[in-house]
Amino acid sequence: MKRVVITGAGTVNALGLNVPDTLEAMREGRCGIGPLSFQDVERLSIQIGAQVHEFDETAHFNRQQLSLYDRFTQFTLIAAREALAQAGLEFSGELAARSGVVLGNSGGGMTTLDENYRSVYEDGKNRVHPFVVPKLMNNAAASHVSMEFNLKGPSFTVSTACASSNHAMSQAFQMVHGGLAPVMITGGSESMLCFGGVKAWEGLRVMSKDACRPFSANRNGMVQGEGAGVFVFEDHDHATARGAEILAEVVGFAMTSDASDIVMPSKNGAARAIAGALQDAKLNPEEVGYINAHGTGTAANDKTECAAVADVFRAHADKLMISSTKAMHGHCIGGTGAIELLACIMAVRDGVIAPTIGYEEPDPECALDVVPNVARDAKVQVALSNAFAFGGLNSVLALRRV
Repeated sequence: MKRVVITGAGTVNALGLNVPDTLEAMREGRCGIGPLSFQDVERLSIQIGAQVHEFDETAHFNRQQLSLYDRFTQFTLIAAREALAQAGLEFSGELAARSGVVLGNSGGGMTTLDENYRSVYEDGKNRVHPFVVPKLMNNAAASHVSMEFNLKGPSFTVSTACASSNHAMSQAFQMVHGGLAPVMITGGSESMLCFGGVKAWEGLRVMSKDACRPFSANRNGMVQGEGAGVFVFEDHDHATARGAEILAEVVGFAMTSDASDIVMPSKNGAARAIAGALQDAKLNPEEVGYINAHGTGTAANDKTECAAVADVFRAHADKLMISSTKAMHGHCIGGTGAIELLACIMAVRDGVIAPTIGYEEPDPECALDVVPNVARDAKVQVALSNAFAFGGLNSVLALRRV
């Protein structure tokens, strides 16, 4: 089996339009959540989110491209360009034929859908743009990444709600690990911050009107964000042979299903995913120093996740650092695990633990070291990234310092 390393990373999110700016914001504990700005926002009960402001799509794409690229695809392509520029890879011949793309996404082209529903139902128009379907389909981003970078190997999209990115990256890891592909472009994206997208989430009554406070006793719900995270997963021997910089090694993963409830999380399902990732990576619990939590800021998720961590790690749970960066960049749904993997890379590579900002009151049901409010310097060899989705679908990735 092949060792799998990360040789490139790219992102667009509310904290920054690239990786260096995003990591700086995480180190500073900066909050990217603020007032939303789009058509009909005044009709919403929830008017805050981690929106990517000051984003000029015309600086990156021409008019013809924009007729095909929904906002989630735009974010993905910009992040992919950054990741591949860092990796220093170009694809041709056998490398192009065997390398591919696996991306996570949940809502697809929600902005495109929203705009065209408004056009047909509110404005009374009888025709829509001929590219509406290829623009809004969930696999649009993966397809355009494959076309832009000449990736002709296995390419597809995984859609498992909030675990989409972690499931996608797990599949990419497995392909490189098993020798099916020497390089896979992977991660995920989401852009549901439009009237229809937020209005649908309002119906669930899990959204906060003021702030995201994971693990804090006074937490009152999640805050939605948008953005993309894209990575280059590469065969270790291939990477070292060409002298590539290695950011971290992906050493294991696990996926489980709660098989119990469509929205309520299960401690057992989460715990089995965490334990499975440790087993796959051949790690002892004591080797893990940091967990980037799913940590949505809802009462049910946070206490369930902490209970799962305590069950798996037992006495070592009190020595773990566990933080949720969603309080900074929001819950980016299908793209959230990819953006959060940046915090895991920062932990193992740079020895900086991103904080859980917005933490105000201790909760006895979340009595772990949640790195409250201020980043921490700490040498970490292994980090886990948790993702637990509606539908009871769980995926956990393990990274190791190189």
